[in-house]
Amino acid sequence: MNSLEAELGVKLIERKNRSFQITAAGEYFYRKSRIILSEIDAVKTETVRIGSNKESSLRIGYINLYTGSELSETIAEFSDIYPEVDISVQSGTHEELYAGLVSGSLDLALNDQRRAFSDDYVNMELKNAQCFVELSGRSGLSANNRLQTTDLSGMSCIIVSSKAQRETESEYYRSVLGFSSDFIFAETQEEARLMVIGGRGFLPVEAVGSLPELSGSLKRIPLYRKDRRLTRKYCLFWQKERTGYYIEEFAEMLHKRFS
Repeated sequence: MNSLEAELGVKLIERKNRSFQITAAGEYFYRKSRIILSEIDAVKTETVRIGSNKESSLRIGYINLYTGSELSETIAEFSDIYPEVDISVQSGTHEELYAGLVSGSLDLALNDQRRAFSDDYVNMELKNAQCFVELSGRSGLSANNRLQTTDLSGMSCIIVSSKAQRETESEYYRSVLGFSSDFIFAETQEEARLMVIGGRGFLPVEAVGSLPELSGSLKRIPLYRKDRRLTRKYCLFWQKERTGYYIEEFAEMLHKRFS
């Protein structure tokens, strides 16, 4: 201790006969040192795991509303650099992806934010996506250059959702996004767009990725609520206690593509 104090040029403890008291500088040095030592231990553990090939898989989930190319491009780039890692990918609703993270069946999830950020997770923000509505070109609303959610109250809202999540998704679209329409459901984005072409309703979409080109039978119009552009925040989530080198590398690659 005397050597350390001499090196730093400050007192870390105040000595009083047979007792001592930690100084403010000593308290600071102790707290910061514990953090640094724990990080060193984590780096050593991660290095051993990578070197012994114990971590050889990456399980990725993405929300079924996502249609961009960023995810597939990142998977291709990552696989070129780390061919030893087996990657599995699945899509799902917000709640299905959240359940996968909680249970540990997913390592990473590209998902929309519906809950307050939790300290138990890394919450990497990717994009605050602007919302649109897709309509049949035959709809009387298709000539507008912007639409309010209230303009759509007379039409059915098409939601992409599994059967088990329909009630949860309906409540979110109604209470949070502000749709007062009836809801009908599709299993995939492709099925939903066919329903739009057939005049069965409108499809809310977000520009979280690069949206596909539309045929002449469909129109995509910016969506507003109370005269403010409707947006939704998309993030990459993973559990802090399950983080690792490959997870962090993949996350950084995906973040760069969205940036």
